[in-house]
Amino acid sequence: MSASTLPTPTLRGVDHTARPTWKLRETIEFYRDKLGLPLVHVISARGWGPATHPDFLHFFFDSGKGSTIAFFYYLGSDQPTSLEGRAAMKPLPEDHEFDATHTAWLVNGADELQAWKQRLEAQGLEVSVETRHEVIESIYVRDPNGYFVEFTRKLRPLDDIDATDAALTLQAAIEAEDAAASAGRRVTAIDEIWSRKAALLDERNGRNGGGVRIYVPKVDEFAALVKDAAARDDCRVHSGDGYDCIETDAPIEFRRKVLDLKPAVWYGLFTGGVHGRVEVLDRDRVVIAPSHA
Repeated sequence: MSASTLPTPTLRGVDHTARPTWKLRETIEFYRDKLGLPLVHVISARGWGPATHPDFLHFFFDSGKGSTIAFFYYLGSDQPTSLEGRAAMKPLPEDHEFDATHTAWLVNGADELQAWKQRLEAQGLEVSVETRHEVIESIYVRDPNGYFVEFTRKLRPLDDIDATDAALTLQAAIEAEDAAASAGRRVTAIDEIWSRKAALLDERNGRNGGGVRIYVPKVDEFAALVKDAAARDDCRVHSGDGYDCIETDAPIEFRRKVLDLKPAVWYGLFTGGVHGRVEVLDRDRVVIAPSHA
């Protein structure tokens, strides 16, 4: 078949995710018996060629919509010492590097999320509180290996502004990292990316000068920030294409509880970009001071 007759390459969703396990019985009991996922396929093989590759079982559980979650169980191998004790850890992101690799399953609405929470707790599992991450709300448990398993519901569909904002954020991140690398250092604070993103939006909208400018994507999860600023005498709110811009000449403070925001949203509140100095950003308040340039 020639390249001209091949179909357009398109992804059709996730077929499976896979991770190693050193706890055969416990992993089967967790996914099949506690979560109720049907065991649908097992591969048993003598290595896969290299002499260092152990014999293994590769088993799959149905996770809905044609997807599966799979595990490799390497015969005769020992669990790495770095994984010891992880299964007993609370379902909180205590190790950001390890917990960044996880599985998130979609459920249908708030009631179904609560039904899953009740089922998991009835199985004796420790379940996290409901956590909102801008466009999703999730609960978490740990499996017998210590892996995060997430159950999540969508709070709203993703729109064109989300894709546009995502591209701008990553452009700002790459440019900030390039600038830092040329100066022989690394970007370690999100403020640099927020600042670079604001500069890109300033350029797009023809804005310049000092003071504070906060760009806010026009999406539901950040609407409280714009509403709060619009009610103040010391702020000006400009509506633009995809973004509102909060502008002020003096330091400005926001309170999380006044905005009625969950921490996971609060800590990403300025993802649209900030021209100014973030002097305070803790769990309860933020203070942004003018930048004079």
